[in-house]
Amino acid sequence: MRRSIATVCLSGTLEDKLSAAAAAGFDGVEIFENDLLACPLSPEQVAERCAGLGLTVELYQPFRDFEAVPDELHRRNLRRAGHKFELARRLGAGTVLVCSSVAPEAVDDDALAARRLRALAGVAADHGVRVAYEALAWGRFVRTWERSADLVLRADHPALGLCLDSFHVLSVGGDIAGIAEFPAEKLFFLQLADAPHLRMDVLQWSRHHRLFPGQGAFDLVGFTSRVLAAGYQGPLSLEVFNDVFRQAPPGRAAVDAMRSLIVLEEGLVRHDPAAAARRGRAAPPPPAPASAPEGFAFVELAVDAESGTEVARTLAATGFAHIGQHRSKPVQLWQQGDARVVLNATGATRAAIGAFAVETGDPGRSARRATALLAPVLPRTRGAAEADLTSVAAPDGTAVFFCRTGAPDGWLGDFILSGMPEPAGAGVTAIDHLALSQPFDAFDEATLFYRSLFGLEPEHDAELAAPFGLVRSRAVTDPGRRLRLLLDGTVLRRGSWAPAVPDPQHVAFHTDDIFRTAQTLRDRGAPILNVPANYYDDLDARLAPEPALLAALREHDVFYDRDGDAEYFHLCTEILGSRVFFEFVQRSSGYAGYGTANAPVRMAAHRAAHTRRRAARSP
Repeated sequence: MRRSIATVCLSGTLEDKLSAAAAAGFDGVEIFENDLLACPLSPEQVAERCAGLGLTVELYQPFRDFEAVPDELHRRNLRRAGHKFELARRLGAGTVLVCSSVAPEAVDDDALAARRLRALAGVAADHGVRVAYEALAWGRFVRTWERSADLVLRADHPALGLCLDSFHVLSVGGDIAGIAEFPAEKLFFLQLADAPHLRMDVLQWSRHHRLFPGQGAFDLVGFTSRVLAAGYQGPLSLEVFNDVFRQAPPGRAAVDAMRSLIVLEEGLVRHDPAAAARRGRAAPPPPAPASAPEGFAFVELAVDAESGTEVARTLAATGFAHIGQHRSKPVQLWQQGDARVVLNATGATRAAIGAFAVETGDPGRSARRATALLAPVLPRTRGAAEADLTSVAAPDGTAVFFCRTGAPDGWLGDFILSGMPEPAGAGVTAIDHLALSQPFDAFDEATLFYRSLFGLEPEHDAELAAPFGLVRSRAVTDPGRRLRLLLDGTVLRRGSWAPAVPDPQHVAFHTDDIFRTAQTLRDRGAPILNVPANYYDDLDARLAPEPALLAALREHDVFYDRDGDAEYFHLCTEILGSRVFFEFVQRSSGYAGYGTANAPVRMAAHRAAHTRRRAARSP
């Protein structure tokens, strides 16, 4: 199976797009007409550039508004088609994509449409190319794959075949059962795109919200497996229209696209191993996950001198013990229960989540899987006798480690442990979740990254009306809910008008008794975030908690949420440094969320507290 990508998926000039596709490992490209028109290279030079990069030109597209039109327009269309087919020949593209018509002149006449398509295929054959006919989901009359397939068979020309596009089929709820029975020799091309489920005009949905496989909600394994079962022999090709991807650096987007195809192919193997073995694949599969993730080994906060002191003081006030110092680096280890926090003062960052480590049964295998999925390995200085830890960069730049804490050669051996008895804690037992702010153009990429590496599935998608604009939130977690990540990001790029804390991150610690934890934090002088009284008045109106519970929530500045009978309690510290805070959560059995409805109030409270602190420090 060859892997291909349409140039419309990527930003930049055609030359930029071809270089990015080749660097990411694609075998071929679909050349979008607008990209060629804006390119200073001749078609022959483009073909030469592709050959030099190791790319085949799989398809030239699109040719629009052809079938079932009046005679005069048909004659003009054939003339237009001749020019485009000759252009495709010069590019070295053996196939041209023809979309079903949206023209007002088109009529609802399948017999006429089939005759027109047969004539078009004859012109294509004269130029040595083929026509792949595709039903647009918003076509004037032909908008289902079944009708386009029927027209292809009725036209009955060897140079005319079917193009199946997953978006056009799945966005309108198409029945994919019959695809496997379609004649293989008439399946000319396959285009793949994922998408979220949205209630909107299908044209706008298609033009702005497509995603790479694994980033949306479509069953692309089921769809693709049926196409392959029919005997399709062409490339797996991505055609994704997405406003964010077309702003992102093309190299990065191309790697994200390639990762999506690797993951899709892996899903196809699991779906039908025997069929996958008969087909072969473009490259060896990545190592399977060693095991389900077993939780967080540690979270690392990057700090400078000032924020390091503030974070350490807060950790001590919240019951953490400073249990160790790194043997060769200015790195501290703090622990309470099974929650471990590493403070790394090697840089100049004012407190940010720089890394986290995932407990896994086979760290080496997990690292090999990550590199096979194109995750960039981060350079790391390692002293003699120190643990050999591999880390890769997540899309937001966070370093992700793979480790086994209890192993004889594990990472804890890198620290000189104090051996001092731990002070009385505040009830923290483990890390519940991490919340990581994602750059505007990395949100969907991050979803696929964590899904492919650890099997974390997305859930709890939300858009929050925050004080400074919409904020997008999505949780990703494993089935056992031992590894929870909360991804947040702005829906649009922000200008100069931005909150005092533009990209907050937090570490959420689990406790079995939120009010005991809250009282301990207050007694020890931890910087607890004050929650406005209006919040509790509204909480009383919305959820009507028992009066004693409401009073306790109000007294201790604890947020509250409920899902049926399942409850969630959480309280926060103020911002530490420039963007990090700690959260303490208690979740009853059955509550799988994160109190997301409370986030706008928390954001406003953090801004108010942070602004007050900055004003107090000003001369």
